[in-house]
Amino acid sequence: MAATTGTPRARALAAALREARMSRNIGLRALARQINVSHTLVSQWENGHRLPKVEDVLVVVTGIGLDAAERARIVELARHAGDSDWLTAGVPGVSQKMMGVLECERTAVCITEWLPWSIPGLLQTSEYARAVIGPDEAKLNVRIARRDILTRRNPVEFHAVIGEPGLRQIIGGNDIMIHQLGSLTEAPNNVTVQAVPIDRGWHPGLAGPFILYEFAESPAIVHLEPYRSSSFVYNEHDVEDYRRAAETLRKELAMSPEDSRKFIADVIKEVENM
Repeated sequence: MAATTGTPRARALAAALREARMSRNIGLRALARQINVSHTLVSQWENGHRLPKVEDVLVVVTGIGLDAAERARIVELARHAGDSDWLTAGVPGVSQKMMGVLECERTAVCITEWLPWSIPGLLQTSEYARAVIGPDEAKLNVRIARRDILTRRNPVEFHAVIGEPGLRQIIGGNDIMIHQLGSLTEAPNNVTVQAVPIDRGWHPGLAGPFILYEFAESPAIVHLEPYRSSSFVYNEHDVEDYRRAAETLRKELAMSPEDSRKFIADVIKEVENM
């Protein structure tokens, strides 16, 4: 049981159960009494510390009073909660995949993101995010809310490794880009921003962007996100390959944080003079 609690789908299941109960304004102890289990067990299910059986999930979603579609969605998560790699297609709104992302962000102690051609979502200003996402206010609000993990009481350690094209690509116009770049130079102490120049030749990062989530008490997870689909990688050997790629990018290819700030400041001046 313990071996499967850290999978991306298990984390999404925990988040879905927690959000479903809270959306109905049902207290944790009240739900536990209603379905005749201990509140400690319900808490473990909702925090991903213990993986419920499909039958347990059926009892929970029925007790909460979810509609048929929502019950089916959460039960489907439960049926495959132990799966490691998880491929999903993009769907409108907060998809199962996004629930997994949010739960990984919420529980990680360290996140390393490599993004060669744009600014990582957790560091995007509201204006830049709007230029990327478009008029969908729900998605924009989710993007903005995700930044809270960087400023909460126990903030996550975040390493952003950004390719030079991502710093030079004008998104939303010059003014928005100047503001976005400026915010990177004022990141809090728990955030490290490093730039990778385009003159580094071939390196593992050219294969595409990735995010490495590391946790205090469970194995690391990697998230990959092409244009209209995404996948979570949980296989130990594959994750280790990405961990080595992250180390190579940060320690061998990227500029130091101080030099990166100077580089970004130079890019800001270039944009201002356009």
